[in-house]
Amino acid sequence: MLGLSKDGTPIVLILLNVLVFSKVAAKEVVFTNHLLVQLHEGVNDEARQLAMEYGFDSARKLPFGEGLFHFYPRDIPQARQKRSLQHWQRLEKDHRVKKVFQQEGFGRTKRGYRNINDIDTKMNDPLFTKQWYLINTGQADGTPGLDLNVAEAWELGFTGKGVTIAIMDDGIDYLHPDLAANYNAEASYDFSSNDPYPYPRYTDDWFNSHGTRCAGEVSAAANNNICGVGVAYNSKVAGIRMLDQPYMTDIIEASSISHMPQVIDIYSASWGPTDDGKTVDGPRELTLQAMADGVNKGRGGKGSIYVWASGDGGSYDDCNCDGYASSMWTISINSAINDGRTALYDESCSSTLASTFSNGRKRNPEAGVATTDLYGNCTLRHSGTSAAAPEAAGVFALALEANPNLTWRDMQHLTVLTSKRNQLHDEVHKWRRNGVGLEFNHLFGYGVLDAGGMVRMAQEWKTVPERFHCVAGSIQEMHQIQSGNKLILPITTDACEGKDNFVRYLEHVQAVITVNASRRGDLNINMTSPMGTKSILLSRRPRDDDAKVGFDKWPFMTTHTWGEDPRGTWLLEVGFQGQAPQRGVLKEWTLMLHGTQSAPYIDQIVRDYESKLAMSKKEELEEELDEAVERSLKNLLSKN
Repeated sequence: MLGLSKDGTPIVLILLNVLVFSKVAAKEVVFTNHLLVQLHEGVNDEARQLAMEYGFDSARKLPFGEGLFHFYPRDIPQARQKRSLQHWQRLEKDHRVKKVFQQEGFGRTKRGYRNINDIDTKMNDPLFTKQWYLINTGQADGTPGLDLNVAEAWELGFTGKGVTIAIMDDGIDYLHPDLAANYNAEASYDFSSNDPYPYPRYTDDWFNSHGTRCAGEVSAAANNNICGVGVAYNSKVAGIRMLDQPYMTDIIEASSISHMPQVIDIYSASWGPTDDGKTVDGPRELTLQAMADGVNKGRGGKGSIYVWASGDGGSYDDCNCDGYASSMWTISINSAINDGRTALYDESCSSTLASTFSNGRKRNPEAGVATTDLYGNCTLRHSGTSAAAPEAAGVFALALEANPNLTWRDMQHLTVLTSKRNQLHDEVHKWRRNGVGLEFNHLFGYGVLDAGGMVRMAQEWKTVPERFHCVAGSIQEMHQIQSGNKLILPITTDACEGKDNFVRYLEHVQAVITVNASRRGDLNINMTSPMGTKSILLSRRPRDDDAKVGFDKWPFMTTHTWGEDPRGTWLLEVGFQGQAPQRGVLKEWTLMLHGTQSAPYIDQIVRDYESKLAMSKKEELEEELDEAVERSLKNLLSKN
């Protein structure tokens, strides 16, 4: 039905992802009265009239695919368990209509929401000194120096000017005096109400404060004596209201993620599938297509930058079961608290690229994230990985101001190279180095973002080489798995060497796996690269009792082998954790490699070497000059 991207992302890859995420299990299918309508050629101008003829409020043209329209209802979307066959089949018979697809409804949850008892509505003083994640001097029992190092970036003159960040959430209080000056109305839209005013819907418990809080972290104005300061306080912030309806639909997600991609630079998402420790879910077909279009065509071809909160399911969940956070096209961000430990709600997985900060574990009222709140208020209580993703979006805005030519892949490489271990520590997962010496942690990724380090490297950055994709091998025979015995399967690959799609230096690696188990939550899957780097693809999820669906062509992703040579033998290790005996069947393991043929940083390495060489030669010359001067002085003295 849809024309798939041809620029850098192969059709087979997108089709694979479509198959993966279209098979997401649901207990009960819910249908909405939103329709995806494909019209015949030459009748696009009649779409609005056609929608109204069949009882819809209007039609909105979709930016992905030809002749696609969103027919939306006149009232608040109603959910129904069965398809309204008569309603949309009449529309489908119209001679102007090629096909009609009724939109399935599914759940998406905000990450890190706090109720009204956690909101401080009385803060009227500037909160900058309480924003420990910007400059940590030990506030709220924190660890001095453990912060985003934004001060260095600001001192270099980078404050986010010229960059627009979209907050995809429940709306933004764009009248807030700390946000109004930086609000980008042109780039904003309300996909929940289908109008250009994404103001949050009022509720007594302030449930819809989420987006406003995230917006303040990024773009709250500086030096105006209101609340605190955004990470990129001269950036523009756009509101995309899309979370506030009974059910999410593929059209709303795809429309949000593809809204004005030539104006919006960064999309920040602090939501995802339910973090209940038993959900396996991800983007559907339209959203996948929108993401592919975004990274290939957004920002004039440099690629839209998608920042995603990794999830708040804690040790009960695994963010590789979240198809948004584990996508290659997103930068998945986890969080640390103000003393460097993990937050209790942090999920771990091998797809997380880096971390920022959320609240502290102690009940210190100033240990949360200070930001804007609804109706002109301020709060010290924002938290969760919801708070982490906008901080990262702000850091990326600083880097984009330093170098507007950065591609979506450049931003990922900069994240890997400049993130720091600093004083982060995880009691469960130790810090390790991969085959090329990059230090990573299963929960924190490559460490906490370093704004100063990132903008300095961004200024001199040269775009990374072209990206290639290689299906390195596949095992599709049935293999039994039993408690007490680990299944170990090897794939030996030349990484498509000698072919046009040879991958020599890794970026992302996907293990596409089909497996069923008597208890899915007890499954544990690890993968080891030829250079010896072990990635935990799936940890135990004690709340997941699934015994039927399992994982169907699910792309488990790791970033831990970044920069490695993929040639050699990869090992997949599948077993069970837990007290009760379990059994299962692995039906498929396909290894997919993504990366470059030439070294991404070779020019940087050469420049560093030449610089060091020039410096050493300079020092040698200075030494020779000093010796010559000393000899001359001695000769002069001896003559006298």
